Amino acid sequence: MTATAISSLGEVTEVTEKAKRRAFTVEYKRKIVKEADACKGVGDIGALLRREGLYSSQLTAWRQARDQGELAPGVATKKRGPKAAPVDPRDKKIAELERQIAKVTTRAERAEAIAEIQKKLAALFGRPFPIEES
Repeated sequence: MTATAISSLGEVTEVTEKAKRRAFTVEYKRKIVKEADACKGVGDIGALLRREGLYSSQLTAWRQARDQGELAPGVATKKRGPKAAPVDPRDKKIAELERQIAKVTTRAERAEAIAEIQKKLAALFGRPFPIEES
């Protein structure tokens, strides 16, 4: 249906917001792991996870993080994504030198092209072009 056909039927279209990934604080993770460890009865952990809207894999990962000391008080959360590699000053120097080489090479090619054109023009007009000495 076209947009006019939808509006003529009186239907209201609703655009929902883009879903965002949930972010859990270290304190929240610590609290949930502590509550899960306190669960003694059958199905208590499942009830906890359903109540909080969590998956068992999250609880497992948080327990591993706790065992590794990543959920200790005062520890900052890890940033997601690839880690930024420190820039080597030699890489910067190499890149700068490559840019300079490309610039000089371009200028040299232009100068050679101009010299060739001057030689051809001199030959057309009958004037000898001075020969380059190397």
